[in-house]
Amino acid sequence: MSLRFDLTANAGGLAYKLLAGLVVPRPIALVTTLDAQGNVNAAPFSFFNVMGTEPPMAVLAPGDRDDGTPKDTAANLMQNGEAVIHLCDEPVAQAMVQCARSLPPGQSEITFAGLRTRPAELVRPPIIVDCPVALEARVMDIRRYGENRLVVLELLLAHVREGVAHPDTWHVNYANYVPIGRLNSPDGYVRTVERFTLASPRN
Repeated sequence: MSLRFDLTANAGGLAYKLLAGLVVPRPIALVTTLDAQGNVNAAPFSFFNVMGTEPPMAVLAPGDRDDGTPKDTAANLMQNGEAVIHLCDEPVAQAMVQCARSLPPGQSEITFAGLRTRPAELVRPPIIVDCPVALEARVMDIRRYGENRLVVLELLLAHVREGVAHPDTWHVNYANYVPIGRLNSPDGYVRTVERFTLASPRN
């Protein structure tokens, strides 16, 4: 026997609580963007994933503040159209969580969290060097569906820590790459150290 939850009649907080707890583990994007003054913003998102490879693209869902104004990531993407999407492992997890704080305007989450950056190659927002993966990206499309904002980004260039992906085969070595995932809100996370394989059907 299963229980029935009416998502359309309970959109918002209740739907978020249930879906964020059920659709797990989710990858976490730590996204850097720039505002009009060149200030760096960094914010984590678990309503995120890659969605294609021709072209390579990802989807992100940055939200609004309680007063209806766009949060920094959303505002910066609408204004500047560029980002760097980082994947996080456990050594950077605590700093990633600190980037979720609401800081005063002009105060950088990067500095607050003690993270280090370097310039990107194709976009203006910087790369966080503490993260094992950084994906330079440009906005392809932004759409609203009710209160949801969906940002589609083209992934341009991947910066991968040495040992994580083979430079010739592009094969990822999970002995050297252990990203964390998101579970339930507000404080559920998962390690990805226990894994198994299943043979894919041949026909």
